[in-house]
Amino acid sequence: MAPITYVLVVILSVILCPLSPNIRNMLVPKFSQESFSKLSTCHIDLQVLFFEVIRTFDCTILEGYRNQEDQEKAFLSGHSKLHYPDGKHNNQPSMAVDVSPYPIDWANLKRFYWFAGFVMGVASRLKEEGKMSHSVRFGGDWNCDMDIDKESFKDLLHYELII
Repeated sequence: MAPITYVLVVILSVILCPLSPNIRNMLVPKFSQESFSKLSTCHIDLQVLFFEVIRTFDCTILEGYRNQEDQEKAFLSGHSKLHYPDGKHNNQPSMAVDVSPYPIDWANLKRFYWFAGFVMGVASRLKEEGKMSHSVRFGGDWNCDMDIDKESFKDLLHYELII
C-alpha cells in the first residue's frame, strides 16, 4: 500500500468509526495529581462539579483549602478581600476553589469568562438533577445577576458554594 493511501485509510477509519474506549480515554482531559489533591480539600459539591467539568473542558485546580498563612498572603497580595478565617477557602472542607482553564493564558480574560459560563451551566444542571446540594457563585459575578461589567473586584478563578 502506498504511504499516502495508508494515511487516507487511517484518517477515514478514525473519522468514520466510533472511537474505541481506549482511544476515547486518551482524549478526555483529566486532573493532574496536584489538581486532584487540591480538589480533594473541597466540599463534595465542588468535587462533583469539577469532575463533571473536566470531562469536557480541560482545567487545572489552583487552590482549594487555604490555611492562615496562605489566606493572609492572598489578602496582602490583593487576591482576596478577606482575612483568615473569614474566607470560604478557610473551611475544611473548603467551600471555595480557584480553577483555571488549561493551559493557562493569563492575558486571555475572555477565555476565563467563557470557562465560567460553562462551569455555571454545569453547576445549574447538576443542582437541578440533585447531584449537588448548593448553588455556585463565580468570582466575576459576585451578586449572581449576570452583569459582569459592574463588578469592582474580579476574581476570575474563584468559584464558591452559596450557603
